Formats: sequence, structure tokens, C-alpha cells
Amino acid sequence: MTAIVVLILRILMATALYGFLVWAVLTLWRDLQQQARQLSGGAIPTLVLNAPNLIPPLTHSINTQEVIIGRDPGCDLLISNDTVSARHAKLSFHHKQWWIEDLRSTNGTYLNDEPVQTATVIISGDDFRLGEVEFQISIENH
Repeated sequence: MTAIVVLILRILMATALYGFLVWAVLTLWRDLQQQARQLSGGAIPTLVLNAPNLIPPLTHSINTQEVIIGRDPGCDLLISNDTVSARHAKLSFHHKQWWIEDLRSTNGTYLNDEPVQTATVIISGDDFRLGEVEFQISIENH
């Protein structure tokens, strides 16, 4: 008789353990889904670039997730200056922040007079330079 009781207790414990594991996995899955919805639902803040040293001066607003800057006509923001490479730099919005990345340009990309060697977060008030062309950054939150 005791063997049957032990077997029943083992089965109940295994069922409880598996039930707990299923509950834990479902809870984690729901939390991940909710976080993904929150992150994907956010609007992209407008990035305003001002280049006063260009002739004529340039002011450009960006509302897309990614912008390639360079001399190449296929770039999203075309800069006609010999010190700017064909595909010089990339501005992108991810992880709720704007980032700048140098695309192996000849004359370099500088953020606040420091060379950009990896993707770097940019904030309102920063200055960056592509070759000899200087930009002032303003981020407008909606």
C-alpha cells in the first residue's frame, strides 16, 4: 500500500513541477511580447541637422530610422563637398536613441571633435564633422 501512495505522490510532484515550469515560461513569453510592443510602438524623434558653413547653409530634418550622408547621389542626404566621402556616415535610430557611425570615410567623422570609431550615441546640442563640413544636432521629441 505504501508503494502506491509513494507512486501517487511522485506523480503529483512531477505534475506540479511541470505545471510550474509551463507557468514560468508563459509568464516570461508574455513579458517579452509586451516589451517588444512597447519598443516598436514608439515614434522616432525628429533629428534636425544644421550646417551653417555650407554654401548655401543647410538645415535638414530627419524622421526616418536610418540616413546615409555622403557625396554619392544615392545617399539620403547629399553633401557636395570634396572632403566628404561618397558614403561618409550613417545616422540611425534604435534602442530609443540616435546613433552616428563612420562608414570608413577618407577624412573621418568627428563627434564633438573626437573621432567616431564605433557607433556612438548622439544627443541634442552635439556637433559632428564630416571632413570639413560641420553639423549642429537638435533632437525634437514629439
